[in-house]
Amino acid sequence: MFDKLFIRDAINRSAENNVDRRKFLRAAGVVGAGAGLAGGGLLAGGVLSPASADTGVGVGLDLDLDGDGSGAKLSDGAVLNFALNLEYLEAEFYLRAVRGYGLPAVDVLGKGTPGAVHGGRKVRFESKLVKSYAEEIAADELAHVKFLRKALGAAAVARPAIDIDAAFTAAAQAAGLIKPGQKFDAYANENNFLLAAYVFEDVGVTAYKGAAPLVSNKTYLEAAAGILAVEAYHAANIRTTLVARGLEVPSVAISNARDTLDGKTDLDQGTKYHGKTNIVPSDQNGIAFSRGADQVLNVVYLTPKKATKGGFFPAGVNGEINTSRANA
Repeated sequence: MFDKLFIRDAINRSAENNVDRRKFLRAAGVVGAGAGLAGGGLLAGGVLSPASADTGVGVGLDLDLDGDGSGAKLSDGAVLNFALNLEYLEAEFYLRAVRGYGLPAVDVLGKGTPGAVHGGRKVRFESKLVKSYAEEIAADELAHVKFLRKALGAAAVARPAIDIDAAFTAAAQAAGLIKPGQKFDAYANENNFLLAAYVFEDVGVTAYKGAAPLVSNKTYLEAAAGILAVEAYHAANIRTTLVARGLEVPSVAISNARDTLDGKTDLDQGTKYHGKTNIVPSDQNGIAFSRGADQVLNVVYLTPKKATKGGFFPAGVNGEINTSRANA
């Protein structure tokens, strides 16, 4: 049986706030009189089993969430909830493209203001390969949402308002793919769908890579690494297919547009780099790039400025980590 100090530490590093921690502690029998761990190991409220949790101390790392230099204590729950916001976005995009409807109501409720999804519809796939990719990615993104929600339990944030219609038009215009006043329909055909998917996939990989140092619980870190690997497979599928279809030019334009949003450093590489096909974007050491959470929000909010909403999240994301940084 795990001692109470171990249990308390595991819960502290996985709950979003003190209220959730008290609920988890009470359910686990650590607060007040009551039975021990339910089921002999699994914590109530959806928290991962402490049997494989990190035994190290600490409740998170200092992170400057609002850019004022003050720093704030960041829990593992806050990091995972940030990832959950991104998974909501990807799941809604792919599920609607594949089956015409998104996440069920049971998978979108939680802490914070729940929001509706604007846009998205079934794509008429003509290629068996592209359809297979889309179906598999949609299933993976749904699984990611369910996994993170289960891991977070009562601390999981609700799905925020999501725009997968006008936001794509704004992104395409920023990349120079369309002119002002024109509309980019991400669901009109396979090529548009692939370019829209490309907007997300590389960002997801860099987001999980950048979040890795912020996760103190090794169980959660391993899970996040597993999701990162799957997102990287997705990104490689999309990038390879874009190259096979001769869509390097628009993909590079999207890459360049992302670079104008997330800061002065060149963090992005298109499917064509230094005149060569570039399926795996990496640095000189063959290591994937990282984006900080604030930089990721610059991209999905579609702004180089400090903001708490915009683009694909018109009312912002839910949870502690919600502000992009000023890059312009």
